Amino acid sequence: MPEKVLIIVPTYNERENIKPLVNGIFSSLKDYNVNILFIDDGSPDGTADEIRELQKEDERIKLIEREKKMGLGRAYVEGFNFAIRNGYSHVFEMDADLSHRPEYLPLFLELAKDYDLVIGSRYVKGGGVKNWSWIRELISRFGNIYSRFILGFPFKDSTAGFKCFRIEVLKAIKPETLSSEGYSFQIENVWRAWKKGFKIKELPIIFYERERGKSKMSRKIVFEAILKVVELRFKSFRRMPF
Repeated sequence: MPEKVLIIVPTYNERENIKPLVNGIFSSLKDYNVNILFIDDGSPDGTADEIRELQKEDERIKLIEREKKMGLGRAYVEGFNFAIRNGYSHVFEMDADLSHRPEYLPLFLELAKDYDLVIGSRYVKGGGVKNWSWIRELISRFGNIYSRFILGFPFKDSTAGFKCFRIEVLKAIKPETLSSEGYSFQIENVWRAWKKGFKIKELPIIFYERERGKSKMSRKIVFEAILKVVELRFKSFRRMPF
């Protein structure tokens, strides 16, 4: 069993999703030593207030508050560094909007006995998406095919945001040097782990479109991912350190 598990959840205007997410995580991992780290970017809807209320009842809930919206990638970098400093053995990335179902968490940890990075994959056999528009699924699938072709790795869902890392992976990929956001952040951390020779496994999951709140997807995030893949390929040719 993992010694100490940290689930990192970046938030922006997710107040109504916090309590069901917390209940789902602790219910699914009741036999594990688990903490949840929320990283809130100054949500105007009072997300941080909701988290602080839950902290009064459960010391396993942690909160980092940032004054303004600083992006998904920077939130995860801050969370990764928190995990390294505080001696966690396994670290999750997880969305706040309930699109990543907590019941998958034990399956990740079971696979993490044999693998260094487990990716919750929508595009391997048994995986899928629910309630997406055809255009969003097309963009997502194209992004993954494009990344696989340009970077030469075998993963079918490198843009996935539901992951479990062994802490050794995070130490090796040097979180402070990750510069991406959104899709490209996810591609970059998978690529770095792969280049370092870590064992990576894709776990089929069903991804559910959020029921409440607004998606953070934007054209900027998509275009950044396209450019970042080319940059990573260039680094491969140059064998640049990271």
